[in-house]
Amino acid sequence: MDSYFKQCSKCILDTKDDPELVLDQQHICNYCLDYDVMEKSEVFKGPDGELKLKIISEEIKRAGKGKKYDCILGLSGGVDSTYLAYQAHRLGLRPLAVHFDNGWNSELAVMNIENIVNRLGFELYTYVVDWEEFKDVQLAYLKASVIDIEAVTDHAIMGTVNRLAKKFNIKYILSGTNVVTEAILPKHWIFNKADHVNLNAIHAKYGNIKLRTFPFFDTKLKKYCGNIMKIRTVAPLNLMPYIKKDVKNIIAAELGWRDYGGKHFESVFTRFYQGYILPNKFGVDKRKAHLSNLVCSGQITREEALEEMKQPIYDPELLKVDLEFVLKKLGLSPQQFEDIMKHPIRSHYDFPTEQSLYKRYPFLMPFKIVADLLGRA
Repeated sequence: MDSYFKQCSKCILDTKDDPELVLDQQHICNYCLDYDVMEKSEVFKGPDGELKLKIISEEIKRAGKGKKYDCILGLSGGVDSTYLAYQAHRLGLRPLAVHFDNGWNSELAVMNIENIVNRLGFELYTYVVDWEEFKDVQLAYLKASVIDIEAVTDHAIMGTVNRLAKKFNIKYILSGTNVVTEAILPKHWIFNKADHVNLNAIHAKYGNIKLRTFPFFDTKLKKYCGNIMKIRTVAPLNLMPYIKKDVKNIIAAELGWRDYGGKHFESVFTRFYQGYILPNKFGVDKRKAHLSNLVCSGQITREEALEEMKQPIYDPELLKVDLEFVLKKLGLSPQQFEDIMKHPIRSHYDFPTEQSLYKRYPFLMPFKIVADLLGRA
């Protein structure tokens, strides 16, 4: 074993996941320690959580008085967004549910979303992105060999939700992000989801078509939503008990929700990205972060997490089907994809970023912070 190899004694992260992993005298890593700080500052349970949830719900209702919707939420059909929708209904809120269709929905995801909005009585707005444009951006990211290919979808979701908030004069965006299942993730595994400059630069270098309709979350939209409308993003799931296995049981019973078998596996591309591209090209297994988070929040033991890691990351038969489907949909031959997988890894910072605009446009920073929170998943 590598003489420099170190592993946290509390969670299951190690120096293969983050070469800069820091352990304290008890061999507890910096991610576990950071988790404790975030939980203490952001998570409120019992009477404190109920009070804060009541206050924010009343604020949302006041801001939406006389309007068709008082808030907006993104709905993927996954556990977090589904439970968020369920709780929004319980709180008496009137959200516009927004689904971003990037062409990669599984059939189960479509069915789950239909069940959710039908049973809760929510209005659903589905934005179907131009497939040729979206495919061109995804291919550009693959060719660029940067790690956060999912930033393409996440950025477009942020752009879509904020555009609709602007259109309907909605002051509050509900986010399904939460500390107890999503706080832990090595920073080099992801990139700033809100960074339109980086997305544009990567596409300009490796893309082939002009993006005419792609829903960018650009400087103009950020300024309007942040400075003028003062839209606020809130995370209600941090203000209530959130035990993942219990939540799955609740949404299955109440909303007819069915499990996908993995975090964010409602998307075929996300399943393939997390199950094949990340481990094989970047040496990243996101299960280690997700399971470590559940260990820190006391939902599973370290031993249970280690046992779970013995399971294959991808069912071989499903991988075979997904690989064929993904390559066909992206228009790549097996050899072209293999060549892409062999390209040297590059940093997002090899391309221009939004960071250079922060001094000139300080209003951009809050969106980066929100994007960082959303990107922890």
